[in-house]
Formats: sequence, structure tokens, C-alpha cells
Amino acid sequence: MNPIVKNFLAILMGILIGMLLNMSIIMIGPSIIPPPDGVNVTTTEGLKASLHLKHFIFPFLAHALGTFAGAFAAAKIAANHRLKFALGIGIFFFAGGTANVFMLPSPAWFNTLDLIFAYLPMAYLAGKLALLKSN
Repeated sequence: MNPIVKNFLAILMGILIGMLLNMSIIMIGPSIIPPPDGVNVTTTEGLKASLHLKHFIFPFLAHALGTFAGAFAAAKIAANHRLKFALGIGIFFFAGGTANVFMLPSPAWFNTLDLIFAYLPMAYLAGKLALLKSN
């Protein structure tokens, strides 16, 4: 297969796989750790009133595992520069996480933890793991 096409598919599949896993974990989270009774989580005020430490577990896992899976897939599919493709997926999801910080209410400690540990480190680890598995 043409390397350009293969690298384009690596990016596309990395983003798609990462987004699907991210959204799956986000959708499953409230069924495992439900919000408090009587709180409307569709409004900013409701989210602020209902968020406790335990409610940040699944968003962090979604961001970290989604990035990891997408970066791993991109690195496995890419024709060359596999680690760079994995990090590119990490940068894509980091940009989404940064936008998320400005759109959704969450404490500063969570935003900091999420932006520092969920995106680029996970993409780097996924890229390195993909390189180990391909040798």
C-alpha cells in the first residue's frame, strides 16, 4: 500500500478508535457511578453541584485510554515515523481536552491532572509499546 495512504489511514483510524473508546467510557461511567439523585447534569449549575471526586474517575480514564488506544492504532498502522504518528494523535486529543477545560465546569486540580497525564504521556507510551510489539 502507498505509504501516504497508509499514514492517512493511521491518522483517521487513530482518531476514530480513540474517540469511540473515549465516548464509550464516558457513556458507561454514570451507570457505574451515578450522579446524586435529583440533580440535573445537563446544566452547568447542575454539573457543578453534583461533581465529587469519584465522578472524575471515568472522564480521566476515558481521556487517557481513548488517547492510548488511538495512538497505539495509529502507530501500528503507520508506514513510517510511528512514534510521531502516535504523538500526533496525542496532540489531537490534547487539543480536545484543552477545549473541554474551557467548555465544561471542573476543578483546576482535575484540569491540571487531565492535561498533564491523560494525553501526551499516554500517546508516548502507546507509541513505544507499538514499536516494541512490531520488532
